[in-house]
Amino acid sequence: MHTSDSAIDTHCPYCALQCGMRLRPEPGGATVAVEERTDFPVNRGALCGKGRTAPAVLSSRVRLTQPLVRTHAGQLEPATWEEALDAVAAGLARTGRTHGPDAVGVFGGGGLTNEKAYALGKFARVALRTSQIDYNGRFCMSSAAAAHQRAFGLDRGLPFPLADIPRTGCVILVGSNLAETMPPALRYLTELKAGGGTLIVIDPRRTRTAEQADLHLAPRPGTDLALALGLLHLIVAEGRVDEEFIAARTTGWEETRAAAMAHWPELVERITGIPVPRLREAVALFCAPESAMVLTARGPEQQSKGTDTVGAWINLCLATGRAGRPLSGYGCLTGQGNGQGGREHGQKADQLPGYRKLTDPAARAHVAEVWGVDPDSLPGPGRSAYELLDALGTDVKALLLMGSNPVVSAPRAAHIEDRIRSLDFLAVADVVLSETAALADVVLPVTQWAEETGTTTNLEGRVLLRRRAITPPPGVRSDLDVLHGLAARLGVEKGFPTEPEEVFEELRRASAGGPADYSGITYARIEAEQGVFWPCPQGPEGPEGPGGYEGSPGTERLFLDRFATDDGRARFVPVSHRDAAEVPDADYPLLLTTGRVVAQYQSGAQTRRVDELNAAAPGPFVELHPRLAARIGAVEGGPLAVTSRRGRAVAPARITDTIRADTVFMPFHWPGEGRANTLTNPALDPTSRMPEFKVCAVRVEPA
Repeated sequence: MHTSDSAIDTHCPYCALQCGMRLRPEPGGATVAVEERTDFPVNRGALCGKGRTAPAVLSSRVRLTQPLVRTHAGQLEPATWEEALDAVAAGLARTGRTHGPDAVGVFGGGGLTNEKAYALGKFARVALRTSQIDYNGRFCMSSAAAAHQRAFGLDRGLPFPLADIPRTGCVILVGSNLAETMPPALRYLTELKAGGGTLIVIDPRRTRTAEQADLHLAPRPGTDLALALGLLHLIVAEGRVDEEFIAARTTGWEETRAAAMAHWPELVERITGIPVPRLREAVALFCAPESAMVLTARGPEQQSKGTDTVGAWINLCLATGRAGRPLSGYGCLTGQGNGQGGREHGQKADQLPGYRKLTDPAARAHVAEVWGVDPDSLPGPGRSAYELLDALGTDVKALLLMGSNPVVSAPRAAHIEDRIRSLDFLAVADVVLSETAALADVVLPVTQWAEETGTTTNLEGRVLLRRRAITPPPGVRSDLDVLHGLAARLGVEKGFPTEPEEVFEELRRASAGGPADYSGITYARIEAEQGVFWPCPQGPEGPEGPGGYEGSPGTERLFLDRFATDDGRARFVPVSHRDAAEVPDADYPLLLTTGRVVAQYQSGAQTRRVDELNAAAPGPFVELHPRLAARIGAVEGGPLAVTSRRGRAVAPARITDTIRADTVFMPFHWPGEGRANTLTNPALDPTSRMPEFKVCAVRVEPA
């Protein structure tokens, strides 16, 4: 591993905080050290264990350093890049010729930079001419995105910077365990409380985050929608509605109020298990200060009614005038490193760059002109992530996969693993030999965060620049090189540059005028300004723009003057409670919910290769309440079998009174016998197509 002589400012490869860090070569130049970067405003120097140990995955000992091609004997063997790229191009082309372009699928990842996500979407639609592209960000915050679009006309994770959180009066945090998923962000809640603000945490478990709360509500998994409706009912009944704001800046209130009034407090207590006095206390805390926020994460979003659930929390903000005003509003805590930018620029089945709709003729014409193709040649919307994976081996017979590990991360994972195994051809580009890459016909070793330059967009909508700090090992190429080489072999000689800044310049043009307008953002501006918030259109005076900017100064806070709808008003959307797709019964009497632990990340493909992180979190476990443990004869550390209608997982028991007695919890970072996603339910939200990771019916017994 080769390094430059001076330290490089960059960003962590993991979650959507995209914490600033500095990489410095260590003596001898064999490794780099991570240093604090206190000037970056998001984390102000703080890093979690994953960020501190991120250089460990740069080691050739744990990562891929040469292409692998499966032989006739069934083994993955080293190959040259020319052989590997020839094999991938041949496999994709052969499938397209034989079965049609939509028999070729593309599956991306929320960790890809904006440049790579953009190029991948373009590659699918221009080089492969397939509609079958989606990405694992569909599993992250698609329900929040759909609800955001529906209510506000625009989706950006947070419509305000993180720095606003400590300055508001009350935060309701729904289904988020920041202390473990984004540890450096916990300081914003600590500062909120230190400044006199209040924190309400809603989670079936008393997590480390919930322990910080002034009020912790632990609803039965799958009942967040009823809880939000019950709180809105009380806000109406207690006369806490902001009628002036509703009249001036919203539409649809009457129908929404009527829907909420059908969810009276005693009914909501029966559904959620939360006593009525606690519901009233939450309303009093939320409505007392002048400003307040609701922040959601995967808890309410990863449900088959996630869009409606998030919509109900947005309705709560609108009814109390807590949106479109300083220090107030609804926000989503994006999970993946570039989950925001990854869907803005073309990885999603229904979107073109700039957050344009693939079905919009004007959007198609604009992007087609930038790409130099006929708008009619662009395919229409394809399948969503789970539906695409479910179609593998039947309708979709070949797959190019970049930056994802669905064998571990997809719901009903054993079924998805079977689907992947049934493909005629699978090519995977990844940093490590993940569980999914191990099934591939061709594996392409690609560069990672410290070895490449590119932009990401964090949970605030702040576009950031990662700078290449070290030279990748010989035998490793960037994803942009991969797409360039494949496109050329498929007959598209131009349009897939390998330099990230050149790709970003094209992305700027493609996004210009769209909802996620990056046209006024340049690499130089990002560096000079510690990131630039989108939308950021280019100025009328051209590249330099007024005041020396490349256009607008960026939009740090959205919706203060108007919402992004046609009439500028936010839309209430009436919703009603409905059960999860699966509810407990005699055969499966308990509820399973899943989540993360602080020392591992997503499918664990990278973090499980770091000794320090494995020492902190060596494997899966089943968390259950002492009453449940006593009833089934479970003992601490003893093997527990958790069975759902989709399969069985076995992991050690972890007995704690911080979880509901009717619920068990499993983290989802591990493959094999303890794979939590063997159990999870792929029931999809009808709008966002988000699977129901967060709730399914199970039975539990000593293994």
